[in-house]
Amino acid sequence: MSVSGGLLAGRVAVVTGGGGGIGRGICMGLAREGGVVAVLDIEPASAEETAGMIRAAGGEARAFACNIASEASFRLAGAAIESTLGVAGIVVNNAGFLKPAALEETTLEHWNAMLSVNLTGAFVSTLVFGPAMREAGRGVFVHIGSIAANFAQTRGGAYSASKAGICGLSSTIAAEWGPDGIRSNVVHPGLIRTALSEPFYRDEDLLRRREATVASRRTGVPADVAGASYSWPRTFPPTSMARS
Repeated sequence: MSVSGGLLAGRVAVVTGGGGGIGRGICMGLAREGGVVAVLDIEPASAEETAGMIRAAGGEARAFACNIASEASFRLAGAAIESTLGVAGIVVNNAGFLKPAALEETTLEHWNAMLSVNLTGAFVSTLVFGPAMREAGRGVFVHIGSIAANFAQTRGGAYSASKAGICGLSSTIAAEWGPDGIRSNVVHPGLIRTALSEPFYRDEDLLRRREATVASRRTGVPADVAGASYSWPRTFPPTSMARS
């Protein structure tokens, strides 16, 4: 793992849902570029496992237990990050979940639970980390969306709505805070093989049919998303330019 002189050398990077899957891949990618990674996850042991993997490879990381659906939990984690690692300059809103259900089977409780994690959690991240970024005159929000935001999937109404909402939130952050030097983007993963999605790929026939729709004819892995998540420009506007 290359950690000195990397693209993100010394920058504090926060990743929600960093305890496994795509989130773990993003954490590892950020660390390879020299980022100081704050691994957030509702499962403390999973977060610590990711952080331990980074440290074992020579990187710098620390685990933080956090339920992003709770503003109080998120704010506690944010305060702990700032006091131990410093001000966060990069926030990757990756945490999310999918519980398939047809529209007529979707209860309001199901709907609210999915939006609270997949969308509201990302909004709360702006409340927690946005003020310090704006004060510094630079910062990056990266939101992990989904192709489901643009292509409706049966039994995924709440999930699709939450990911479409991520697009609107990201655009609003960019429009309102862009003059302050803040960038906000969405990465839309396609077919990515993780523990969460593994049940969909156990059917070999389904796997072949799905891969036939992908230009590369293969299912992606978390590292593919990680690369898209931290490949931002090498230069950042100074505070004076950002606020001019």
